[in-house]
Amino acid sequence: MNAIISASELADALRSERPPVLLDVRWQLSTAAATGEPFDGRAAYASGHIPGAVFVDLDRELASPPGPRGRHPLPDLDVFGAAMRRAGVSAGRPVVAYDGGIGWAAARAWWLLRWTGHPDVRVLDGGLPAWDGPSETAAPVPAEGDFVPKPADGAVLDADGAAALARSGVLLDARAGERYRGEVEPIDPVGGHIPGALSAPTSDNVGPDGRFRPAAELRARFGELGATRDVPVGVYCGSGVSAAHEVLALEIAGVPASLYVGSWSEWSSDPERPVAVGPDPQ
Repeated sequence: MNAIISASELADALRSERPPVLLDVRWQLSTAAATGEPFDGRAAYASGHIPGAVFVDLDRELASPPGPRGRHPLPDLDVFGAAMRRAGVSAGRPVVAYDGGIGWAAARAWWLLRWTGHPDVRVLDGGLPAWDGPSETAAPVPAEGDFVPKPADGAVLDADGAAALARSGVLLDARAGERYRGEVEPIDPVGGHIPGALSAPTSDNVGPDGRFRPAAELRARFGELGATRDVPVGVYCGSGVSAAHEVLALEIAGVPASLYVGSWSEWSSDPERPVAVGPDPQ
């Protein structure tokens, strides 16, 4: 099953006898909007969304509060499960997640649902900007879903696992290149990267229109970094959000990958952990 869905395919699916559950996961890494006011995903949702979509709060429902495990640790499974059921998510019904276009937040929802056992989840390619169908402002109240999260083994890395994978397999750093090299660090206390990790910015997963590059191009891109089906692959970013987008891109390319959820926000908070700087992985 393809992990992404086009706007035209989504329109057809919504008209079918078995329409998907729609999750609106609008969120921004920077809380500052163009107006100077903090970005409010719920307000953006209320101003217009794809008909039938239910808003999901990334910070409160797809993550636990920030702490020693990073800025976006794994959510409490009871909280996550309740949020998904409130949105109408059931094990036997397809789900489509979308966000404001960058794809990171929708990919986080996709990854969490897949990790916890949902068999049919896709991300709207290009997000809301790709949608040219109708919109609505009313918030639907779907029938309660029956989805119960059951995490899979082996899909999540901790700090020690990420360090080991950087030595034994391929660990990709999905942040911008300048953050990987330690030239700038706008958020975390230390700049640089996990020793042995390879720079693979999430921005290179998509084309100028914000949609994912074709599977063959993604396969070639990751193959040049040694990330293939033949080796264990992991991904991290700043706090486990954009890295989910990279895991999704790898899925499109046919390469399974694990996610280091704590990512650099967890790694860099411990002064005992080594830090590499510059373009060299080591």
